[in-house]
Amino acid sequence: MLIFGRMKNRIAEIRKLRGLTLQEVAVRAQAGDLPFAQMKVRHVEALMAKKAGPSAANGVKKNMSMLYNFAAQKLDYDGPNPAKFAERLKENTAGYHTWTESEVARFLERHGSGTKARMAILVALNTGMARQDLCGAGRHMISVRDGKLRIAYARGKTSVAADLPILPELAEEIAKLPVEQNLFVTQEGSLLPYKVTSFGNWFRKRCQEAGVPGSIHGLRKAGATRLADAGASEWEIASYLAHADTTQARVYTRKANRSKLADSGFEKLGKLSNPSEKLDVDGEIINDNQ
Repeated sequence: MLIFGRMKNRIAEIRKLRGLTLQEVAVRAQAGDLPFAQMKVRHVEALMAKKAGPSAANGVKKNMSMLYNFAAQKLDYDGPNPAKFAERLKENTAGYHTWTESEVARFLERHGSGTKARMAILVALNTGMARQDLCGAGRHMISVRDGKLRIAYARGKTSVAADLPILPELAEEIAKLPVEQNLFVTQEGSLLPYKVTSFGNWFRKRCQEAGVPGSIHGLRKAGATRLADAGASEWEIASYLAHADTTQARVYTRKANRSKLADSGFEKLGKLSNPSEKLDVDGEIINDNQ
């Protein structure tokens, strides 16, 4: 009888064909001893329920379905695919919260110059680095071109290269790093890098201290939004995000363009601005000073 645990010998082939491992879908940890062919929809949904949030739960459904498809294609499995019929949960289409300028300002006010928290937010905001990239970021990525500081790295998730100018506010913080410290952000009392999860937890606490609902990914979105609002092209934004195409960058430019079009449209109304006085239900002007 085929069970999840026995598929561990095919991990290399699964990774090659599908780009995933059993650990990534938590199948081996949560369903390693369950008979593969006896899994029902309710079992898949039970595994989904163990995840924190609809996105992670839907990831279980997707990846388990891929495993069943793999079994059918490569292991002569001819049974049903229960993951296919598990109910997909509704997700927040907006994704991670995009930092506002006021939230960035509050964070910087709480975490002053020379602090690790300030370094982290400025690296993320000015370079668009994801957590895994930021954990390994440091002086070794810096070069000088035409008399200006630049930072270059390859995004860990996609291997797409980014080559960006270092803005003055970030350069100021880098200049304050101890001479012996290569990485921009290190563990407390150490020169060692953070693990990605640990760094995320640490940064979340710094956000709580500043009273902001932010995340590192939200800073990537904030940086892209800044560029779009300043009139940057789709490829300029894609270069900042280290994306291979402009699909995601187009989301930011469209949003910025809609805002600008709305402003220009209202400007064409000329003097048809709303009166400062309020109107009552009968259309008569009410003077608050009466």
